[in-house]
Amino acid sequence: MEGTCIKHRFASSSIKMYDKHGCVLRIETTINDVSFFKHHRKVEHRQGPPTRGLAPVKKTICSLLDLREIMLGCNRRYLAHLAALDDFSASVRALDRLTKPRTVEQKTLKESTSLTRSIALLHALQNPRVNIAGIRRADLLPLLDQLFPDRLSRQLRRLRDLGVIKRVARTYSYYLTRIGRAATAALCRITQTVIIPALA
Repeated sequence: MEGTCIKHRFASSSIKMYDKHGCVLRIETTINDVSFFKHHRKVEHRQGPPTRGLAPVKKTICSLLDLREIMLGCNRRYLAHLAALDDFSASVRALDRLTKPRTVEQKTLKESTSLTRSIALLHALQNPRVNIAGIRRADLLPLLDQLFPDRLSRQLRRLRDLGVIKRVARTYSYYLTRIGRAATAALCRITQTVIIPALA
């Protein structure tokens, strides 16, 4: 319907999708506080010489180029998220790959039966707001009342080893990978169309 807009909020940022003139699907990322995002830049210190490191984005003209890349990355991840929802064949192949044993750091990971038992965690990771700036363990804990912090850390590490999520360099934020998006979309669809009706 013309005029319909879907918006997902995360802290001071939001990403929205709407129909432009009835023929174009438009994705926009908006932000009220640019310091919500971080990037690598020169950092001035009160004592000592300046260094280059990860720091909040400044509200200056010099930050426009980096801010443009950050916003573009949000839009691309959101579009990839939407594409995974309809790519059922890729989801089946990804799920098959994720449920097979593999060796990571000389350790053999068993079949990922925990994926089907962690539907709440996967739903949280599939939330579109994750595409804005990733999600941290601290953001997941309020959404998962039944998981203790140490157990959640183990599950996140397992999902990283399986290739479902990836961590942003020098941060504690996670994104779903391409296979992770496809697999979570498949598992959520199975839950909605098979498991829930069977339990009704």
